[in-house]
Amino acid sequence: MFPTQCITKSMILGLILVQAAFAQEWPRFRGPNGEGLSPDSSFPVRWTNDDYLWRKELPGIGYSSPVVCGPRLFITSALEEDATQIISCLSTTDGTILWQQRYASTKHDRHPFNCFASSTPALDEDALYFLWANPEQFAVVKLAQETGKEVWRRDLGAFAAEHAFGASPIVYQGLVIVPNDQDGDSSIVALDRGTGEIRWKAPRRAEKTAYSTPCLYTPEAGAAQLIVTSWAHGFSGLDPQTGKTFWELPIFKNRVVNSPLVCSGLVIACSGTGGIGRQMFAVRPGQPERGIEAEVVYEPKGSLPYVVTPVACGDLLFSWFDKGVVTCLEIASGEKIWQERIGGDYFGSPVCAGGKLYCISREGQVVVLSASREFEELGRVDLGEPSHSTPAIAGGVMYLRTKSRIMALGSK
Repeated sequence: MFPTQCITKSMILGLILVQAAFAQEWPRFRGPNGEGLSPDSSFPVRWTNDDYLWRKELPGIGYSSPVVCGPRLFITSALEEDATQIISCLSTTDGTILWQQRYASTKHDRHPFNCFASSTPALDEDALYFLWANPEQFAVVKLAQETGKEVWRRDLGAFAAEHAFGASPIVYQGLVIVPNDQDGDSSIVALDRGTGEIRWKAPRRAEKTAYSTPCLYTPEAGAAQLIVTSWAHGFSGLDPQTGKTFWELPIFKNRVVNSPLVCSGLVIACSGTGGIGRQMFAVRPGQPERGIEAEVVYEPKGSLPYVVTPVACGDLLFSWFDKGVVTCLEIASGEKIWQERIGGDYFGSPVCAGGKLYCISREGQVVVLSASREFEELGRVDLGEPSHSTPAIAGGVMYLRTKSRIMALGSK
């Protein structure tokens, strides 16, 4: 019995340590692996300005989301007059700006709903990686978290997009992986985290710029897969170490804006056009080395998201239509449990914390719903300014970003 008890205690301790580490970090768009989940369970459902730990005005405007590592929060913004890129590091304790870096860019055409700072940075243990792009350049920059000192910068070339730029990088082991599905020369690029040199580059067909951020799928038996979505390729599973394509399901008929979500052994993603989601699929990833082909498990219909990425909580999937309709589905089967109109328009995605869903409307209103089989609206809070951003949660604090400011909301 003694060895078994030791193993069990070690496993439990390891799980606790992993959860504690994740609780202190929100290292990429929508948090660890883009899941939009937090173990923090005691955030309020209604609050006033007096309840914030701190609020901070930011230079310029931005639609990116915050990322957090320990005592530091990082956020991007840009000046509308000349597209100057600004990366700010704030103290998570009081919102003090610890450092800022600015980079010249070129003002260019963009969609009225986009801005020059829509890409969310990614973090490793001591550095951050952020992107911006215009018709002349696609910049990837590594900065030291503590000082803001530039470690390296790479230009991936011209970027062609009718609606301008908006995808975000991720970190995987020794790589920073950059999605570059654009109207022009498209690819997925993996750079060496230490040097910025290209470790691999996977060419992609060009078919309308994709704004999705990749994630990782790790099967119970088999190699990890980099999951990428776009109009031209549909769902793709790549080897994150080499860029080799494991499998592909080219089933989208429209542009891809929201990001793939891995949950319960499935990948959920959508495509759309004209501000409306047109397709949504739940796909079981392929594993060619085991003779398993990728397949569509189900295809939900009606009130589908386009920009907004769904979130999974337990065995439930919550699909948040950009025009203010939320649908609760069984993840395994796609069976619709409920669907309710909540109103508003949305570009930010929901996050789930403690069995509650938090999502910010374009008008700047936080809507809080119960993440359960029964629809229940728990609260609404006006942030006082429009927002296209997704909340970030780390260290018992929820960070809410609007166009020109950021707010820190503590647990109850």
